[in-house]
Amino acid sequence: MHGVATSYSPSPDRTVAAADAAVIAALAALDVDASTPEALRRALTDREAQLSARLLPPTVVLWQGGPDTAAPLAGLPPGTRVRVETERGESVEWETPRGSGAETPLPHAHAQPPQTLPLGVHRLRVETPEARTATAHLIVAPHHLPPPREKTYGVLVQLYSLLSRRSWGMGDLGDLAELAAWSGRALGAGFVQVNPLHAAVPKPPDGPSDPSPYRPSSRRFPDPVHLRVEDIPEYAHLAGEARDLAADLTRRAAALSESVLQQGQLIDRDAVWALKLQALELIREVPLGPGRRAAYNDFLAEHGQALEDHATWYALAERHGPDWHTWPPPLRDPASPRTARIRRELMDRVDFHCRLAWLTDAQLAAAQRSARDAGMDIGLVHDLAVGVHPAGADAWAQQRHFAAGMSTGAPPDAFNARGQDWGLPPWRPDRLAESGYAPYRALLRGLLRHAGAVRIDHVMGLFRLWWVPEGRAPTEGTYVRYDAEAMLAVLALEAHRAGALVIGEDLGTVEPGVRETLQRHGVLGTSVLWFERDWADTGRPLPPERWRADCLATATTHDLPSTAARITGEHVQLRDRLGLLTRPAAVEQAEAAADVSEWLALLSRLGMLPGGGGHEQEEIRAVHRFLLATPARMIGIWLPDAVGDRRPQNLPGTWDQYPNWRLPIADAEGRPVTLEELAASPRLHAFMDVFRTRPEPRTAPPGARPL
Repeated sequence: MHGVATSYSPSPDRTVAAADAAVIAALAALDVDASTPEALRRALTDREAQLSARLLPPTVVLWQGGPDTAAPLAGLPPGTRVRVETERGESVEWETPRGSGAETPLPHAHAQPPQTLPLGVHRLRVETPEARTATAHLIVAPHHLPPPREKTYGVLVQLYSLLSRRSWGMGDLGDLAELAAWSGRALGAGFVQVNPLHAAVPKPPDGPSDPSPYRPSSRRFPDPVHLRVEDIPEYAHLAGEARDLAADLTRRAAALSESVLQQGQLIDRDAVWALKLQALELIREVPLGPGRRAAYNDFLAEHGQALEDHATWYALAERHGPDWHTWPPPLRDPASPRTARIRRELMDRVDFHCRLAWLTDAQLAAAQRSARDAGMDIGLVHDLAVGVHPAGADAWAQQRHFAAGMSTGAPPDAFNARGQDWGLPPWRPDRLAESGYAPYRALLRGLLRHAGAVRIDHVMGLFRLWWVPEGRAPTEGTYVRYDAEAMLAVLALEAHRAGALVIGEDLGTVEPGVRETLQRHGVLGTSVLWFERDWADTGRPLPPERWRADCLATATTHDLPSTAARITGEHVQLRDRLGLLTRPAAVEQAEAAADVSEWLALLSRLGMLPGGGGHEQEEIRAVHRFLLATPARMIGIWLPDAVGDRRPQNLPGTWDQYPNWRLPIADAEGRPVTLEELAASPRLHAFMDVFRTRPEPRTAPPGARPL
């Protein structure tokens, strides 16, 4: 009755009961007391009564242009008067069909929802003949998002890892604009996909910040650490001592970049931010011109309370630390009188953080313009992390929408017998529905402002999430279901409004029916070459013509070995050195080598690997020839693959053992490579020749062994 699962199936032939404690805890997080038999009976009675009395759910979805458009309202009694007040202030009325001989319907009303009911989030009101009334949010969304206009390829990159000669110790939005301009014009790329650029949790006083872009403080606003300081218009107007201080900061930033590029140091996000923060404080003292001031005021008005809450959290974090759970109790409530008073006292700092959000938004817009000006049909592909840090700005400002005492993760499976706890508080499905999915709509709208597409990390989370009670092992969790139809409707509506594509990361264990539902609504999937096998039959590599079309096809991702490391087996050696293997290294190495050999044999049979292999660069090119030969609508090139980088950006299952999220792009010898060197790399240009002469899909020659 509340979407909390009492069992789950890690495989089609196996069902596992959820622990009672996990079910009770999940229900408690939804304000349902099931702790005793008496409480349980009371909760059941209350919920049954609530559902039987309900005319409408809190949010209703109508799909425009799809089958059964009016199905969500089909259960209303005959003769029910339906009124929709659109988000534009217009009204549309109709009456549900009556039996023969019934009284005349409403004048000028429709017998069912009109096909012209506009897209958007509206208010729905119904009144039955017995004068029972109900209201709900009404989401009218396009049934199917259009695919890319044509097959396209683009680059995938972790932005922080892409340093240029102008970077301040890590890749920035200036580098992103430059990459987009170069790859679009010189390489013919149609998009650039980046890691989440969400605002991060600041460094705590007693240690480093969390470098993972997938545990942000906020998904609603971008991180100003990505700013290109010199590209801020006011920077040019620094004068006197401020200009001298800025010049000194620039020299120190160059030294920081030098330590990464020439001395083998890791990317230090905290050191980068310390320098940029000082520069931004100087720039802030330069008055905005009339036009710039008007643009900033427009930004403040557009984002309103959400931006003010975001900036207030950062201002309070400067004073009380970056975990709101440790703040003085009155400040833990964003709506408390004490918080309102402190907000006024800190208004100068609140305004500073609002301005940082505005400056970052402007540079994101410039990067997308650069991509489009370079001829990219899609441009930037932004990444939406699956959740937020429990100590951060969103978890503080939107407490009502998060499940207290719970964390998202994954149940035990064939890849991880202990399950996973991601340390991210889940949204409450009931509160989302009551709000008409307002928080979800707002963050999507913000993310899509300057994007041609969005990648949804762990897209299965739109359907259900694994909730782990605080203090319990990941094995002691349970699934909680979301209204996938409403979540998808919001996603489709906001993507349609932005003219953007949607890519779902659907790797790993996927519930039956999820991929089909996503495809039905035009959400592209993600296919990684090494995982695409005929799992239902032979287990052999899937030939190109049998791949799905509605996907982004890649050779690897940020969580997987680079193609060079996989081909050479170096990814197994790395895990062995770090003590991460659960079987003897020789067994793991033999299995990995057999996997690669099977794929290379297929590539050779298809004529994509001249000479039959043995040359690393040619084998990497052959892998990408194969991707191009599939019907996949989008082909993603992991940028480090183009120069032979061996190191993964993230090694799941590690923390201190491996420098996750802190490595610059490097060549085959491990030497860091700048954006300028990438653009001039003979290896990269030889690799890109694959995309300049696309192969036609081929089947195995006559007489070849069946695939």
